[in-house]
Amino acid sequence: MTTAYWCVLVAILLPYVCTVVAKAVGGRYAGGANRDPRAYLDKLQGLPRRAHAAQLNGFEITPAFAAAVIIAHLAGGAEQSTLNGLALLFVVSRLAYILCYLADQATLRSLCWLIGLGSIVALFCVAA
Repeated sequence: MTTAYWCVLVAILLPYVCTVVAKAVGGRYAGGANRDPRAYLDKLQGLPRRAHAAQLNGFEITPAFAAAVIIAHLAGGAEQSTLNGLALLFVVSRLAYILCYLADQATLRSLCWLIGLGSIVALFCVAA
């Protein structure tokens, strides 16, 4: 399995890290909250709410990344090292995005998001 494929797995798991942060830092997450976790998460404020928002964004962008990696592999138009590098760039940008979101650094967070999106576009382009 290639590094790029492993990056897809990491990207799939990252939103769940944000979920753990949102629930752990938010406090008061007990058995009752687990009966309706979405309602609990919607009521959060501050850092836990930002962690939840980072989670949702991860769920939104990860399918596009996974598709880009798979299509780039199938198209076979690029060197594997290029695909791996772009996939690693995406994962690093997502980690930075999450950290910026948690730290409430909106402008830097948006830049990290843009880098991640750029790596997705680049995967398609190098495969063409």
